[in-house]
Amino acid sequence: MSASTPPSSWAPPAGSGAWLPARRSGVPGLRDSRADLPAALIAAGVLTLAGLLVGGAWLWLAPRADFRVTETDVVPVGAAPSNELFVADDGVLVLLLAGLGLVAGVAGWLWRRRRGAMLLAGLSTGALAAGVVAWQLGEWLAPGPTEEELGRVGATVTTGLDLGATAALAVGPFVAVLAYLVATALTARDDLGRDEPVAQLPPEGRLPLPPVPPPRPRS
Repeated sequence: MSASTPPSSWAPPAGSGAWLPARRSGVPGLRDSRADLPAALIAAGVLTLAGLLVGGAWLWLAPRADFRVTETDVVPVGAAPSNELFVADDGVLVLLLAGLGLVAGVAGWLWRRRRGAMLLAGLSTGALAAGVVAWQLGEWLAPGPTEEELGRVGATVTTGLDLGATAALAVGPFVAVLAYLVATALTARDDLGRDEPVAQLPPEGRLPLPPVPPPRPRS
């Protein structure tokens, strides 16, 4: 372009094609992380509250046994419970947390506009918090018999809920992350298929030119 050609008349060379929309730089999945932070906090909060439902379901579904206190021993009421009774408590909680993690991972992926690493962090954190809430709620609502209850002859006591392996709390976050990553692996787009507004181009597909400075006065 010569110095005599005004900037407003400049156009792309013939055959160069129309202007293409600019793409934001950055790592896919980390773009707009600041904007995704509220969504991640909401997901973590909702999952934490869901831990109350999981704790109630654990209390309802986990097997428990009744015992009668005698002068010499504590004997089961009815059929003797199996040795797997307390292991089953852990197994029921693991299944409930796995189900919650699966639902969280799928629901987080369907939140198309907020797909990304920030939402994934919120899902994993919320699933872990839900497990802790469910664990503590279940043990609080179904405590084991106290020493005083075990000392009353003729009293009937019920086994309480107890999580023997705290590693079970990692099942929820693991399943949530796994479901989310599987969905990510099946998506070919670098932007994870997010719904983002498309930048509007000026007429004829050209980028706006900088303002022309006023002419300098001649001396």
